[in-house]
Amino acid sequence: MARLRTSEGTVLALDDARWHGEVDRWERRVLDGLPGPVPSLGVDTAPAAVTLARRRGAAVLQRSVFDRLPGEGRWGAVVLLDGNVGIGGDAVRLLARCARLINADGTVLVEVDPPGSGWGTRRVRVEHGSDTGPWFDWVVVGADAIGAVAAAAGLRVTRIDRSGERWFARLERCDAGR
Repeated sequence: MARLRTSEGTVLALDDARWHGEVDRWERRVLDGLPGPVPSLGVDTAPAAVTLARRRGAAVLQRSVFDRLPGEGRWGAVVLLDGNVGIGGDAVRLLARCARLINADGTVLVEVDPPGSGWGTRRVRVEHGSDTGPWFDWVVVGADAIGAVAAAAGLRVTRIDRSGERWFARLERCDAGR
């Protein structure tokens, strides 16, 4: 099992088995109600992740979410599960990018850490057995802090849901006409 270890030695939650599994009931529950239809497009810089997704029949691009993507500004939803709000080490920048991807009525669905986790950047690396990856920046955003992060990115929280031990925030653009 892979671990995400901080430079201070703390192990952050990282359930890599979930990346390879089927959509579970908690994920299905929070995905319900997204603006439809919801075509899926995976975006990842890691060749191994792209290969795995393609083997499972997913449409996926091997590039950064910050690169040009098809249909920018017309997406109905962007989904960041399993701590992916930490991508790039700057949650405000990532969520601002997501805000530019969705349409005026779109939703950004973000899995966040439990309340009390706050908001902060950590230096982390992936460890799998005795193999360790390079250090990189990763952001942790708790349910208690997502409002401030979203606001700084031009988004607002419309709902926070708890499904089992997991927490999810639904965000919309501040200029949304709802």
